[in-house]
Amino acid sequence: MQHDLIAQARTWLAEDPDPETRDELAALIESGATQELAVRFAGTLQFGTAGLRGELGAGPMRMNRSVVIRAAAGLAAYLKAQGQDGGLVVIGYDARYKSADFARDTAAVMTGAGLRAAVLPRPLPTPVLAYAIRHLGAVAGVEVTASHNPPRDNGYKVYLGDGSQIVPPADGEIAAAIAAVGPLADVVRPEDGWEVLGEDVLDAYLARTDAVLSAAAGSPRTARTVYTAMHGVGASVLTAAFERAGFPAPVLVAEQAEPDPAFPTVAFPNPEEPGAMDLAFATAHRAAPDLIIANDPDADRCAVAVPDPAADGGWRMLRGDEVGALLAAHLVERGASGVFAESIVSSSLLGRIAEKAGLGYEETLTGFKWIARVDGLRYGYEEALGYCVDPEGVRDKDGITAALLVAELASVLKERGRTLLDLLDDLALAHGLHATDQLSVRVEDLTVIADAMARLREQPPTALAGLAVTSAEDLTRGTDRLPPTDGLRYHLEGARVIVRPSGTEPKLKCYLEVVVPVADAAGLPAARARGAELLAAIKRDLAAAAGI
Repeated sequence: MQHDLIAQARTWLAEDPDPETRDELAALIESGATQELAVRFAGTLQFGTAGLRGELGAGPMRMNRSVVIRAAAGLAAYLKAQGQDGGLVVIGYDARYKSADFARDTAAVMTGAGLRAAVLPRPLPTPVLAYAIRHLGAVAGVEVTASHNPPRDNGYKVYLGDGSQIVPPADGEIAAAIAAVGPLADVVRPEDGWEVLGEDVLDAYLARTDAVLSAAAGSPRTARTVYTAMHGVGASVLTAAFERAGFPAPVLVAEQAEPDPAFPTVAFPNPEEPGAMDLAFATAHRAAPDLIIANDPDADRCAVAVPDPAADGGWRMLRGDEVGALLAAHLVERGASGVFAESIVSSSLLGRIAEKAGLGYEETLTGFKWIARVDGLRYGYEEALGYCVDPEGVRDKDGITAALLVAELASVLKERGRTLLDLLDDLALAHGLHATDQLSVRVEDLTVIADAMARLREQPPTALAGLAVTSAEDLTRGTDRLPPTDGLRYHLEGARVIVRPSGTEPKLKCYLEVVVPVADAAGLPAARARGAELLAAIKRDLAAAAGI
C-alpha cells in the first residue's frame, strides 16, 4: 500500500509543470510523509458548486496547475463535443495565490484545443467576467477564484454561454471529460495565441452598472459610505461605479483596500465572519457615514451595516435576508416588473413582498446557478449576501451593482428623513416580522456532516423550540418544483428550518426562520424579542437533534 502510494506520487511529480508544487511533493516523498500523501492522493477534487474549490498544494486533492490544466482540457473537450469548436472562452481571475497562473494555463489549453481564449486585463471582480461572457458572445467563461474562502484556498468557477454558472447535466458531463484526460504531456499548451483583453471590457461593464439606478430626474445620490474590499479586487471597480453614478466617493478602509492574497487583517475574508468588519467599523467611527458597504474578495457579494445606537459599537450588520427584502421593496417602489426569485434557504419575506406587488415569485435550489435561470427574472437574492439586480447584464450575484442600489435606496430614504432600519420596520408591519439566523458548523472531518444528516434522517425532530414540526421533507427525493439536492426541510408552526452541507466549504449549514405577527409599531420590540428567543431555542434543539 505504501509502495503504491509513493509510486502514485512519483507519477504525479513527473507530470507537474509547477516548480513550487514539484518541490513540495518531492519533499513529502523524500521524508516518507505517507499520512500526508494519503490525504492528497485519496481521490481527485470533484466539481461541486459550479466548479472546483480547494486548498492550494501538490496532488490531485489540492488546487494546483496540474489539476487546473486537466479541468481546462476537460472543459475544452466538452465544449467541442457540444459543437463549439472555435468558440470564444473568456477567463477572469482574482488576486489570490496562483490565480494568474491558473488563468494563463486555462488560456493555453483552450488555444491548444482549437478554441479562442480571451483573458481579462487584470484581477477583476467575478461579475465583470459574468458580464463579459454575454457582452463578447462567448461560449463559456472561467473565473479563477475561491471567493471568501481562507487564504490557502483557490477555485475554478465555470459558466456557459448564457452567462450563468453550470448546472446538471453539464457539470457531470464536464467532470466525465476531465476524468478522461490522459497524460498532461498530451495536453497541447502553446506559449501564446490567446488575447489579453483591454480596459474596454471593464468600461462596458461600468457603463452597464448605470442601468440598475433610477433614471428619474433628480433621483438623489447623497448617501455617504465607508467601503471595504476585504483585501480583494473590488475597490477600483466600485469606486469607479460610484463616481459614474454621482455618489460621494466612498471612504476606503485603507488597511483592506488593496488586493492581498495573504488577507492579513482577517481570519476569514468574509464580511459575515466575526471580526472581519472591525476595521470598517473603526473607519466609520471616524468618517460618520450613512452606511458601510463591504464586498468579499471577488466582489460578487455585498454586505451592509447601518448606524444603530442600540447595537454594540453603534453599528449593526444587516443580515443578507434583510438587505434582500430592502432591495426588493425599493424595486417595487420604482415600479419593477417581472419575477422575484430566491433560494429555498432565504427568507420567505420576499415571496410576501412579491405577492402584494402582484409580481411573479420563484424558489430555487441554493446557488445563483439556479436563481439566474428563472424565466423572466427581474431580481434574485440569496441570504449569503448575494444579489442579482441586473439579470440582463450579469446573470449571477454582483456585489458592485448591489452596492449601487443600496446606496440609491439609502439616498432616497435620507431625503425623506428616514433610514434603512425604518424601512425594515415598515416591512415587518406589512408582512410580519421575519427573523432569520443560521447554525453553521465548520468541520475538519467531513464524516461529522454525513453523520449529522444521517441522524436527522433516521430520527427527525417532531418539535423544535416547542413548535410542532408540521412537515418534514428529504430534499434528496426532489419536490414537484425542485430537483433533488442533499438537504432536509422542516416546516413548523410559524417557523422553517433547512439543513444542508455547504457546497463550497467543509460546513454543515442550518437555516432558520421564524415569523412573528406584529399588530402595530408599538409591538415591534416585543416581536423582535420573541423572534430572537425562538431562533435561539430552535438552534439549541436542532444542534441536539443533529448531534453537533
